[in-house]
Amino acid sequence: MHTLTIAVLPGDGIGPEVVAEGVRVLRTVGERWEHAIELREGSIGGCALDARGTPLPPETIELCKSSDAVLLGAVGGPRWDNPDARQRPEQGLLGLRRELQVYANLRPVTVHPSLAAASPLRPERLEGVDLVFVRELTGGMYFGDKRREKVPGGERAVDECVYTTVEIERVTRVAAQLARTRRRKLTSVDKANVLETSRLWRSTVTRVLRDEFPDVALDHLLVDACAMQLLRDPRSFDVIVTENMFGDILTDEASMLAGSLGVLPSASLGDDTAGSGKREASVGAAGNGERPRVRRGLYEPIHGSAPDIAGRGIANPIGTILSVAMMLRHSFGLEEEARAVEQAVAETIDQGCVTGDIAPAGARTHSTVEVGDAVLRQLNRREASVV
Repeated sequence: MHTLTIAVLPGDGIGPEVVAEGVRVLRTVGERWEHAIELREGSIGGCALDARGTPLPPETIELCKSSDAVLLGAVGGPRWDNPDARQRPEQGLLGLRRELQVYANLRPVTVHPSLAAASPLRPERLEGVDLVFVRELTGGMYFGDKRREKVPGGERAVDECVYTTVEIERVTRVAAQLARTRRRKLTSVDKANVLETSRLWRSTVTRVLRDEFPDVALDHLLVDACAMQLLRDPRSFDVIVTENMFGDILTDEASMLAGSLGVLPSASLGDDTAGSGKREASVGAAGNGERPRVRRGLYEPIHGSAPDIAGRGIANPIGTILSVAMMLRHSFGLEEEARAVEQAVAETIDQGCVTGDIAPAGARTHSTVEVGDAVLRQLNRREASVV
């Protein structure tokens, strides 16, 4: 029996509601495939700020570092939105990414045929869309020095954007390796006509692809051109690699291809690390009982805390459940289980069991728990048919 050690951080707003459904899927996977699931809950974001005076308590850092993977809900909300506050919930998330050294954020975007009507784009533009963003996650403007100072006539604010060759090389390798498993096409997005960091980005990506991945086709796009192309011809993309802030903005735009922020998952990955030592046998391809190697990962839906609907039981859990599938695949090497979860979600959508954000006009909408129930039914039925 395999033991999967997972830190669970429900966070703020709708985070606890959607994470609860992800946890139910994890438990079901453990039961059906005979994996022991060890779940350890911690706090982050606004709720941690209220309870512990910091958005990222030391015990949460230790919890996550001693676990093989982390499942996160969302952070933030209006009650903590004072721009002059010394600490904000989002600092907890940024700090956790840095502490775990998860530098590559994978955000797949596919369009389920049953959800095409939920997108603002015409259906013919959506057919065949299947792309993945690889966003650099621990560098750039979000992590650069920030300062405000008084100047004649008002104030001056500075947000420093810094990238190093090593930071760009490592995320490029993740993206290129991923492209090798797909259509062998990589698009690098920057603003090299204006920004020095983007000029370093472009030259580094070009060198890495030329020297290490000559079998992967590379093209470069300026970020504004990419934003336009995502709406004009999203099928032209395979894997897109870009820096932190550009990736944050472009992936929110791309979520509209799929119909809603609520359906898209993400995986934030670091380097391979030794397993926690608590597993009795290795996971995935290695079944010889040796100490496993685990790819450290932080998994979360791409949506925010949506405080306006928190507590109403109507939040979409699909992004979180698909993030669980990504966890099974990328951190534990459990491809069969990951595919089963993804198929269960697809069948649930096909049956019309969806929340209001993606339900067709006039159709019945389902609650967060009802969607979770439907996914579990499909997951159990699928595995039972295999056995």
